[in-house]
Amino acid sequence: MPKTSYRAGDGCVLHATLTGAGPALVLLHAGGPDHRSMLPLAERFTDRHTVVVPDLRGYGRSVCTDPARYTWDRYTDDLLGLLDHLDLPRAALAGAGLGSTITLRAAAAHPDRVRAAVLIGVEDIEDDEAKAAEIRFLDAFAARVRTEGLEAGWAPVLSLLPPLVGELVRDAVPRSDPASIAAAAAIGHDRSFRTVGELAAITVPTLVFPGTDPRHPTALARQLAATLPDGHLATPAIDTALHNAEDLAEAVAPAMRAFLVAHAVR
Repeated sequence: MPKTSYRAGDGCVLHATLTGAGPALVLLHAGGPDHRSMLPLAERFTDRHTVVVPDLRGYGRSVCTDPARYTWDRYTDDLLGLLDHLDLPRAALAGAGLGSTITLRAAAAHPDRVRAAVLIGVEDIEDDEAKAAEIRFLDAFAARVRTEGLEAGWAPVLSLLPPLVGELVRDAVPRSDPASIAAAAAIGHDRSFRTVGELAAITVPTLVFPGTDPRHPTALARQLAATLPDGHLATPAIDTALHNAEDLAEAVAPAMRAFLVAHAVR
C-alpha cells in the first residue's frame, strides 16, 4: 500500500497509509494499537473509497516523545494537516476509542471538513472524580513504561482490556516506540468533553457502535446517538465476541457501508 508522511504544525513527522480510490475515508485507530489494526476494515472499502489509515501521534511510525505535545486540539490539528497534505477538502471519518474522540472533536470544530462520522466504541466522558482516576492510571502506566519497558508497562493493563483491544495492543508492541507510548499517555491530562450535551452541536451524520466495557460504556453510546441531531445507533456492539482486527472489520463493515451509502458518501 502507498505510504505518505507530512510535518504537523509543531514539526512532528506523522505517517499514513493509503489504499483504494474514490471519496476519502479516514480510519483512526484506538490508543495502544497502530494503523495496522484498521487495515482489514480498510480493505472492505477500497472498492468505493480512498481509504487513509494514519498512525496517530505517539503510535506506530508517528513517534513523538514530548508529553506536552499531546492535547485534543493537537490531535485535531494533526488530522486536518493530513487532509491538507493529501489535498482533501472533506472526508468521512471513522474512529475507534481514541480515534472516536478525535472524530468527535473534528466534527465539532470543523464540520465543513467532515462528510460523516463513525464512532467504534466511544470513550467515556468522565466526571471530575473519574477523570482524576484516569490521570492516575495513565501516569502510572507511563512511569512503568519509562522505567521497566513497554511490555512491563502493559502487563497489568492487558487483563483489564476487552479481548479485541488486548490482542491489537499485543500485535502493535513490536512496532511501538516506548518513549512515544509513554508520552502519549499524557492525553489523560486534557479533557475531551465535560458532558454529552456539548455534542448536540455536532450536525454531521454520525453512526455510533456501542462498546460494552467500562472505558467505552454502552449507555454512553446510546445517549450520544440520541443526543446528536443526526445520530444513528448501530446494532452490532464492540463486545467480547471480537478477538482480532479481522473480527472487528467483519462486525462493523456492513452497517458502516450501508450508513455511508445512505448519506451519499460513495
